[in-house]
Amino acid sequence: MFGIKEQLGMRIVYLRKNRHWSQEELAFRSSINKNYLSDLENGRRNPSLTIISRIAAALGVSLSELFKGLEDL
Repeated sequence: MFGIKEQLGMRIVYLRKNRHWSQEELAFRSSINKNYLSDLENGRRNPSLTIISRIAAALGVSLSELFKGLEDL
Protein backbone atom coordinates (compact mmCIF):
# COMPACT_ATOMS: atom_id res chain seq x y z
CA MET A 1 0.00 0.00 0.00
CA PHE A 2 1.32 3.40 -0.95
CA GLY A 3 1.03 6.58 1.09
CA ILE A 4 -0.71 9.68 -0.21
CA LYS A 5 2.54 11.32 -1.38
CA GLU A 6 3.47 8.25 -3.41
CA GLN A 7 -0.03 8.00 -4.87
CA LEU A 8 -0.01 11.67 -5.88
CA GLY A 9 3.41 11.21 -7.47
CA MET A 10 2.22 8.21 -9.47
CA ARG A 11 -0.86 10.15 -10.60
CA ILE A 12 1.28 13.05 -11.81
CA VAL A 13 3.55 10.65 -13.70
CA TYR A 14 0.51 8.98 -15.28
CA LEU A 15 -0.98 12.29 -16.45
CA ARG A 16 2.40 13.60 -17.63
CA LYS A 17 3.19 10.47 -19.64
CA ASN A 18 -0.28 10.48 -21.23
CA ARG A 19 0.70 13.84 -22.69
CA HIS A 20 4.08 12.46 -23.81
CA TRP A 21 5.85 15.12 -21.74
CA SER A 22 9.21 14.82 -20.08
CA GLN A 23 9.73 15.94 -16.51
CA GLU A 24 11.49 18.97 -17.94
CA GLU A 25 8.40 19.90 -19.97
CA LEU A 26 6.01 19.64 -17.02
CA ALA A 27 8.45 21.47 -14.74
CA PHE A 28 8.72 24.29 -17.28
CA ARG A 29 4.96 24.50 -17.83
CA SER A 30 4.26 24.55 -14.08
CA SER A 31 7.18 26.87 -13.22
CA ILE A 32 8.80 24.49 -10.76
CA ASN A 33 12.29 23.04 -10.57
CA LYS A 34 12.78 19.73 -12.40
CA ASN A 35 14.52 18.18 -9.40
CA TYR A 36 11.60 19.18 -7.17
CA LEU A 37 9.18 17.60 -9.66
CA SER A 38 11.26 14.41 -9.69
CA ASP A 39 11.15 14.26 -5.90
CA LEU A 40 7.41 14.90 -5.97
CA GLU A 41 6.80 12.15 -8.52
CA ASN A 42 8.81 9.76 -6.36
CA GLY A 43 6.87 10.60 -3.20
CA ARG A 44 9.77 12.36 -1.49
CA ARG A 45 8.12 15.79 -1.24
CA ASN A 46 5.10 17.17 0.54
CA PRO A 47 3.97 19.86 -1.93
CA SER A 48 2.04 22.98 -1.05
CA LEU A 49 -1.40 23.60 -2.46
CA THR A 50 0.14 26.29 -4.68
CA ILE A 51 2.52 23.75 -6.27
CA ILE A 52 -0.27 21.20 -6.69
CA SER A 53 -2.47 23.86 -8.29
CA ARG A 54 0.28 24.89 -10.73
CA ILE A 55 0.85 21.28 -11.76
CA ALA A 56 -2.88 20.71 -12.28
CA ALA A 57 -3.13 23.88 -14.38
CA ALA A 58 -0.10 22.90 -16.47
CA LEU A 59 -1.65 19.47 -17.08
CA GLY A 60 -4.99 21.08 -17.93
CA VAL A 61 -6.90 19.24 -15.21
CA SER A 62 -8.89 20.33 -12.17
CA LEU A 63 -7.61 19.65 -8.68
CA SER A 64 -10.31 16.99 -8.27
CA GLU A 65 -9.15 15.31 -11.48
CA LEU A 66 -5.54 15.40 -10.28
CA PHE A 67 -6.57 13.61 -7.08
CA LYS A 68 -8.92 11.18 -8.83
CA GLY A 69 -8.34 7.61 -7.73
CA LEU A 70 -6.16 8.42 -4.73
CA GLU A 71 -7.16 6.32 -1.74
CA ASP A 72 -8.55 7.85 1.43
CA LEU A 73 -5.99 7.26 4.15
